[in-house]
Amino acid sequence: MTSAQITDRAQFGREWEEWHRAHEARRADPHGFLAVTGLHWLTSESTSFDGIPGLWSTGPDGPVVDLDEGESLDVAGAPATVEYGFGPIAERDGVTVGFDGGVIEVAKRGGHDILRPRRADHPFLASYAGTPTYVPNPRWRVAARFEAFDVARPTSVGSAVDGLTHVYEAPGELVFTLAGEEFRLVAFPGRGPGDLLVLFTDATSGITTYAANRSLGVPAPDADGWTVLDFNRAVNLPCAYTDFATCPLPPAENRLPIGIEAGEKTPLSRVQADDLVGAPA
Repeated sequence: MTSAQITDRAQFGREWEEWHRAHEARRADPHGFLAVTGLHWLTSESTSFDGIPGLWSTGPDGPVVDLDEGESLDVAGAPATVEYGFGPIAERDGVTVGFDGGVIEVAKRGGHDILRPRRADHPFLASYAGTPTYVPNPRWRVAARFEAFDVARPTSVGSAVDGLTHVYEAPGELVFTLAGEEFRLVAFPGRGPGDLLVLFTDATSGITTYAANRSLGVPAPDADGWTVLDFNRAVNLPCAYTDFATCPLPPAENRLPIGIEAGEKTPLSRVQADDLVGAPA
């Protein structure tokens, strides 16, 4: 369905409100990204980190935590009270373990094993009052044609953290028309089977929308290669809210020269870290 096919603008607005309310609820979950209190980079040297139990290190066999007497973690519902090895973690994957006061995300980003503690009592989470948005408008919902590459292309992009690189297997490009002009966006794999993800900036970036990036989920193309880009559902990545994020930046091809006046705007506040100790050089 393109914008021209939408006749009930009130219904369109209600559906968008319902979607955005659910998106905000996930964002403000007690252990969601607004609850992250730090970003720690693991090395071969056993290291302690403020506020979380254990000495942490990593190597070819993945992250390891050495817990002292009286320290424990909840790992998949079972207590860990001594040394615990997580095994190798795949890129963009991770596990979450519990501790007294919160949870810890143990993950791999840009080839580095990291820890991100999350606490439900984090002041930033408590003070979060929502993200401003543009008023939803069907004109920003456009048909797009997916043009698959012959072979998925490894695509390296920068990160919100200096020195970190993300690599995605791009399956193809999305081609669409706005105001009579054709544009293309490199697409990455999305969450569901066949779904796509677009990272982009546009002429509003750094003015009314977050400067570094926005993200848009795209439904799987149909049998003829057609899908829909609903820019009303363009959202901020975690790096718009906190320095404790490793979000990817858009590929150079996805810097649109026009203003996409739709979706989420720049957040009203964000967490800034004085120093990301041990970040990749």
